[in-house]
Amino acid sequence: MSVSSSPEQLGFDEMPRRLFSAAPTRLLTYLDCPRRYRFTYLEKPPPPKGPPWAHNSFGAAVHAALAAWWKLPVDRRTPDEAGVLLLKGWLSDGFRNDVHSEQHRERARQMVIRYVSGLDPDDEPIGVERVVSVTTPHAALWGRVDRIDERPEGLVIVDYKTGRHVLTVDDARGSLALAVYAAAAARTLRQPCTRVELHHLPTGEVVVWNHSKESLVRHVSRADAIAREVADAEQRFSSGLTPTQVDEQFPPHPGAICGFCDYSRLCPEGRRVRPPSKPWAGLDEPAQ
Repeated sequence: MSVSSSPEQLGFDEMPRRLFSAAPTRLLTYLDCPRRYRFTYLEKPPPPKGPPWAHNSFGAAVHAALAAWWKLPVDRRTPDEAGVLLLKGWLSDGFRNDVHSEQHRERARQMVIRYVSGLDPDDEPIGVERVVSVTTPHAALWGRVDRIDERPEGLVIVDYKTGRHVLTVDDARGSLALAVYAAAAARTLRQPCTRVELHHLPTGEVVVWNHSKESLVRHVSRADAIAREVADAEQRFSSGLTPTQVDEQFPPHPGAICGFCDYSRLCPEGRRVRPPSKPWAGLDEPAQ
């Protein structure tokens, strides 16, 4: 069943004049930890972050290489060219040292070569790093999608993953971001879009979920509710709060992710639960 391209058909009949503009990442940051949200989006000037993360550098380089590969002329879309693009765009921030960076650079190069070897260079995506958007009663939701394929059944959202976490169908089915991207792609490109895919480059696994119209409505409705809550919190913040009120409005949510928080040094509650991790701790280390 296709997803309607209009907000009204998604189940939202009344549109307010002022909408809260946000990508799913912003909404999920608030859910994960309101304090981190405040440091990331509201404090002016923002507090200084901790050191860069090597896994972010790794993932950004792989994503950039794959996006650039699709922009090449068709006759140059070869696995070797993908490897060259990875080398040209490599980011060394966050690694233990130069040797460590070079090890992961080679791992990333082999990863994109292997992945591209399974692609048809003539099968042009309808979008690469394409921005799509959809409106709800309280929000203008948008996102930049890694890739949007056009297939007989409709548009397909493709999201690249480079982390060590082993993916399951639940990751695709439960992803608020992927569902918002699907609804937004349907609206922006005016074609049905219900299928979302997570492409896990380290293993080559592709995890798929086919949404129904109802499941997309549920996800987008949830995003709308979160956006309304965040907009209310931001309004209270901008109206002026005491330090105590700020902490009450944007409390920390200590947990496993605290070790990888950019603002760990500013959050004693988070440090008590999980001390700051080394900048390279999020990497899947290559076999020696």
